[in-house]
Amino acid sequence: MPKTAFPSPSDTAVVGPMASLAGLLREWLPRQRWFAGKDRPVTDLVLLSLTELFPGCLHLLVRTGHTPVPAPGGTTTGSGDCYQLLLGVRKHLSPRLGRALIGRAESGPLAGLTVFDALQDPRSAQLLLERLRHPGAAGPLRFEADPAASVPTGLVPRVLDAEQSNSSLVYGDAFILKVFRRVQPGVNPDLEVPGALAGQGCRRVPAPVAWFRTTHPYGATLGVLQPFLPDAADGWTLALEALARGDDFTAQARELGQAMADVHLALAAAFPVEAGTTGGPADDQNSRTAAAMTERLASAAHCVPALQPFVPRLRTAFAALEGCDAGPPAQRIHGDLHLGQVLRAGREWFVIDFEGEPSRPLAERRSPHSPVRDIAGMLRSFDYAARQRRPWRPEWARRCREAFCAGYAARAGWDPRKKHGLLRAYETDRAVYEVLYEARHRPDWLPVPMAAIERLAVRGG
Repeated sequence: MPKTAFPSPSDTAVVGPMASLAGLLREWLPRQRWFAGKDRPVTDLVLLSLTELFPGCLHLLVRTGHTPVPAPGGTTTGSGDCYQLLLGVRKHLSPRLGRALIGRAESGPLAGLTVFDALQDPRSAQLLLERLRHPGAAGPLRFEADPAASVPTGLVPRVLDAEQSNSSLVYGDAFILKVFRRVQPGVNPDLEVPGALAGQGCRRVPAPVAWFRTTHPYGATLGVLQPFLPDAADGWTLALEALARGDDFTAQARELGQAMADVHLALAAAFPVEAGTTGGPADDQNSRTAAAMTERLASAAHCVPALQPFVPRLRTAFAALEGCDAGPPAQRIHGDLHLGQVLRAGREWFVIDFEGEPSRPLAERRSPHSPVRDIAGMLRSFDYAARQRRPWRPEWARRCREAFCAGYAARAGWDPRKKHGLLRAYETDRAVYEVLYEARHRPDWLPVPMAAIERLAVRGG
């Protein structure tokens, strides 16, 4: 995101606390799983806003700067990342909160006090829920709720350890609060989409119960409270368990395809796209899509040399788009669909995490795209699961892919398998994204998407 998207504060009362916090945060931020610039030193740290939520707890928006580098999806990150922090400040920290420790301020207005991540503190987490239970304002922060929803008091909080790009708190196994760490101006899709789908009567997505946002230095969604499904298991875990037992997963995959079609149909109804707003004739749309995919490929190959030998053939997958029909109309989609973004409770599938790929600009994540992009993401996820055990189970993945597409076709009225050129292009684009992501964050996983790159380049699917 461009640095100019974030204004620089002029209020010295806001800047002052950085004399105490800047050094601590420079060391602490790069160690957090949700921090996007782990491989780059923090070169700049600016406090954009500070609000005392309650005694001993500060809410901050800080802008970090680092040397810009290409990111998954062909965007650039580094200058202008904005993060939401909730910091506890006490004289002494309880030993049970040791993992929450950020450090001890040595200078400035907080000198001599211990600073910690307040989301790790049960007392602070409970007080945060109380703010959500009683809508109102705190400085630039706005706490809002669905008036028809009821959240009881006294729910015991716990932090989910599995979060990557955000932080989530579960309250009494009844509600889950997602706190967005990397913040961009505008309404976050993870609030906007579930709310709109609830209005459509779609039961595949948990509806928002309460949320909070900021009005300064810009409008942005900061967190969303939703019902928690305590007995649910995510699709990734279920797939790996099936593989470990040697079980078939096709029935579940088919039902998942049906569920995703239900969600896509509800999205199309909730976010109607006016004729002519998606870019004109099919040939023009496909040409622009192919150009964007080719640009992302070039960016990824520049960063990951292992991709370079496959570039010419991968380009043909994108170029072939210009000879394809446009497929289903562009619409709002999930944007980052994979087995970890779906939950199974009883015999029902639910879809969660509509935030989209965090590396992409928010405006892009909220814009219409082909639903084939979501389908390609799930097909790649079946391949990822099949490669978690040796020997690799390509037939398991193939059967799941077929079953998912068949289930989708039964509900949606069109078959992804009959859009071969379109599906191949989107699957290739997803695999390119995966290569860049794994190279930067999980090098040991790089062979998984590289195997798909070889398949897509050599055999065309």
